[in-house]
Amino acid sequence: MAKPQKRYVCQGCGSVSPRWQGQCDDCQGWNTLVEDSGGVVTPFSAKHNLQAGGRPVALVQLDTPTALPPRMSSGIGELDRALGGGFVVGSATLIGGDPGIGKSTLLLQAAAKLALAGRSVAYVSGEEAADQVRLRAQRLGVGHAPMGLAAATSVRDILATFPQAPDLLVIDSIQTMHSDLIEGAPGTVSQVRASAGELIRFAKERGCAVVLVGHVTKDGSIAGPRVLEHMVDTVLSFEGERSHQYRILRAIKNRFGGTDEIGVFAMGEGGLGEVGNPSSLFLTSRADDVPGTVVFPALEGTRPVLVEVQALTVRLASGATPRRAVVGWDSGRLAMILAVLEARCGLSMSSAEVYLNIAGGYRLSDPAADLAVAAALISAFAEKPIPATNIVFGEIALSGEVRPVAHSGLRLKEAAKLGFERGWVPKGVTGEGIATAGFGSLGSLVDHLLGRG
Repeated sequence: MAKPQKRYVCQGCGSVSPRWQGQCDDCQGWNTLVEDSGGVVTPFSAKHNLQAGGRPVALVQLDTPTALPPRMSSGIGELDRALGGGFVVGSATLIGGDPGIGKSTLLLQAAAKLALAGRSVAYVSGEEAADQVRLRAQRLGVGHAPMGLAAATSVRDILATFPQAPDLLVIDSIQTMHSDLIEGAPGTVSQVRASAGELIRFAKERGCAVVLVGHVTKDGSIAGPRVLEHMVDTVLSFEGERSHQYRILRAIKNRFGGTDEIGVFAMGEGGLGEVGNPSSLFLTSRADDVPGTVVFPALEGTRPVLVEVQALTVRLASGATPRRAVVGWDSGRLAMILAVLEARCGLSMSSAEVYLNIAGGYRLSDPAADLAVAAALISAFAEKPIPATNIVFGEIALSGEVRPVAHSGLRLKEAAKLGFERGWVPKGVTGEGIATAGFGSLGSLVDHLLGRG
C-alpha cells in the first residue's frame, strides 16, 4: 500500500505542490498553499500506457440539435432575472455575500415560494438548528410552506435522505459540510472541494437544482478554494451594506444565461422585497439644481439603472496637500479624469480637494461614467449647476476625446421613460424621445459648461 504523503493545494488556482512554499508557481499568489491530506499522492510514470484500460468517449457533432434546459421560476422576479430566468434543473448555484446581508433570508423565501407552487424542496442548514430556521420562516410569513427542513453537516447523510431527489436542495453553507471520505475539518480546502463535488454530482445525475451558500473573506471573495467557483454553473454575489436597506444580487458567472445581470431588493420587516424600478433608489429628489450633481444611466447586464454622481471640490491655500476621497467608483479612474482636465482642458485641479460619491451606495465600474464624473467635477469646480433634466454618459480617452459607448440607445430610452429631457453624449449619438447634445472632446464640454465661446 502506498504511504500517504503530504501535499499542498493552492486556494487560488487549485494547483498541487509536494511541499509548502510562500508563492504558488502557477498563479504567483502569495501564502495561498494549504496542506491537504485528503488522499495518497502517487507519482506519475511516463512508462504507463495511457491507452490501457480506457474507454472510448462518444463524440457528437457541433450542429446536433439541443433543447434548452428546463427552468423553475423561484417566484421572485429579481432573483429570476439574476439567474437568467429561474433555477435550471440539474444545475449547481453558488451564492456568496457578507455575513448578515440576507443570503439565507432570500433563499428561504425562494424555497418557500417554490414549495407553495407544488415543487418538492429541501432546506439543509449546517449553521443553525431546525427550530431557528423555522422561527425565521414564521417571521417572514412563510412558516406554512410544505418544505423539508434539516440541520446536518454530513454530505453522505444528506444525500442518503433523498431516495427521490427534490426539485430544489439548498445547502447553507458549503463551508460547514464535510465528507467522511476525506480527512480534515469542515471548511478546509479538501473538504470544501470534496463536499461540493459530491453535491454537484448529485445535482447532475438526479436532475436536482442545488444551491450552495458560500462564506466570503474580508476582501469580499468567496472563502475556500477558487476551484469551487469553476465547479458550479452559476455564481451570484449578494452585495450591500447592512446599515442600508437595499441589496443587489449580481450574477458573476452563469453557464445558462448572461452575466452582470442584477436583482435589486429592499430589506424590510417582512424580509427581502423586490424593487421593480431601481432608478428610483439611486436618484435624489431636489427642488433646485445643485452644482456638482449629474445623473448617469448605468447599464447592468440588460437593465439600465439611473444613478446620481455627486462631486465636491474645495480650493486650498497654496502649499496644502489636497485630499481625494471616492465612494462607489475607482480612485485610479478619478485620478485619470483629473489629469485629463488639467492637462487637456486647463483646469487647475491639483490645488483643490476632490470628493466623489455615487448616491445610494451604488458601485460603478462602467467606463461610460467618465463623462458624467468629469461633468460633475467641472460643475462643482465652476459652481455652475447642470440641469436636473439632463443625463450624461461617455468614455474619455487620455487625449481628451469623448468616445461612444455600448447600448447608447438603451440608456437614452430609459432616461426618456423616466422624464429626462436632454442627454450630453458622445458626438454622433442620437436617441428617440430625448434631445441630445454631442461632444467630441472633453474640452468642448468644459467650454459649454463655463460659457466659453
